[in-house]
Amino acid sequence: MQILTAARIREWDEYTIRELPIQSIDLMERASAACFDWLMENGFKQNAFTVFCGKGNNGGDGLAIARMLSQTGHAVTVYILEFGAKGTADFQTNLARIHQTDAVIKFISTVDTLHPIDANAIVIDALLGTGLNRPPDGLTSAVVQHINRSGNTVIAIDIPSGLFADKSSKDQTAIEATYTLSFQCYKTAFLVAENADRLGAIHILDIGLHPDYLSTITPEYQFIDESIVNAILQPRKKFAHKGNFGHAALIAGSVGMMGAALLSAKACLRSGAGKLTCFIPRIGYEIIQSRVPEAMCRIAGTDHIGAIDSFEGYSAIGAGPGLGREDEIQRMLQSLFLQSNATLVLDADALNVLSGNKALMEELPRRTVITPHVKELERLFGAVSGDFERMEMARERSKELGITIVLKGAYSLVATPGGMAWFNSTGNPGMATGGSGDVLTGIITGLAAQGYIPEQAAIAGVFLHGLAGDLAAAAISEQALIASDITAFLGDAFLQLQESSTGE
Repeated sequence: MQILTAARIREWDEYTIRELPIQSIDLMERASAACFDWLMENGFKQNAFTVFCGKGNNGGDGLAIARMLSQTGHAVTVYILEFGAKGTADFQTNLARIHQTDAVIKFISTVDTLHPIDANAIVIDALLGTGLNRPPDGLTSAVVQHINRSGNTVIAIDIPSGLFADKSSKDQTAIEATYTLSFQCYKTAFLVAENADRLGAIHILDIGLHPDYLSTITPEYQFIDESIVNAILQPRKKFAHKGNFGHAALIAGSVGMMGAALLSAKACLRSGAGKLTCFIPRIGYEIIQSRVPEAMCRIAGTDHIGAIDSFEGYSAIGAGPGLGREDEIQRMLQSLFLQSNATLVLDADALNVLSGNKALMEELPRRTVITPHVKELERLFGAVSGDFERMEMARERSKELGITIVLKGAYSLVATPGGMAWFNSTGNPGMATGGSGDVLTGIITGLAAQGYIPEQAAIAGVFLHGLAGDLAAAAISEQALIASDITAFLGDAFLQLQESSTGE
């Protein structure tokens, strides 16, 4: 699924109006009917409604929804934000139509005309929409704060009023929605942590925009879903052998941190790698040999990783989980960058070492995937002011260095050297637990070992990691979920993908 900017969505509307053809007022009617149907199907049939409208097309949506509610016997009060402007043509059409119903219509022209909201009413926010070009202020800000103070259930239409669709809205006044009903596709504003308290539960409604439009554009953002991952993953051939699925290596572990190596190794094998060799310090030899009998082991160092004599023979090498930050780690990474032709997957302490040595960062091979969380990204590339700037920094650094960057979070972002940004659609808060990142490193390394190019391994890896976490949470709860559960459900994640690809 594409993630489109507000400008692209307006183009899509215009394309639909031109190519179907359909009038804009009728397209507005479709969108409003989709919202009305959602309300009727999700437990709001018996409620009274208070609808707040601006005079743009978002307000037109609100008026059309209010009309449909009133015509089906609901008590409806409509408040229209009044600045003296006439409003858009479609707003005016719907204003005339709602006058033919029993809805109560009131205008808000000053703070004095703000009245208490019925405590039993469902509030519908149709004030501003995606056309916002500056933060709400004055009377508009007062109305937004009035709604937020009410304590009512608030349903935002298209986007909570006060949020920009494509840039940061941090620290500005915005509706705090219980639900957001948006149209056709996700917006970038829905995928950043700084907006989480304003969005509520997001529902994307299909309003029949012309599908051919999507073939005319190259979007900057994509949502990773089952169809995309199924297009990446290839079925195994009947006469395949372990050599067909690559030889992965993991450089991981130190005294007190062998659990990270163990988690990563098991996930790497479960992701389908044909063979796995673990480079580990002597302190962890018995742990890996006894707990992961499928993996081969090579000792490098005593309490932590030391020098490694050769990196030859591996199709992908993961490094970082539980490594520590000793001086030998930096020298080992430098040798790895210079000597290996394998796809590299770097996480955790490997990134911490890189962040302390900017010259080493410049030596990163182009077939590299790094998987930082927010703070690790900033240590690597510098501080930013918010989520949107952080996303852009990941995209810019990915293009500049020719590497794939996985920015971990609720909707993990995969930035690729070609300039694309992919948001993951799977995962849950239960995965915010120690070792989850080590599992992801193992999965991406295992996929890269099988011959998937770095961006494919990252895109499929984050999706499978999140899907396995979702299946685990469904079985044992988010609260009880631990990192090894993600690996335990990885097979179920593969099976679900296979079923979706065959339509079973």
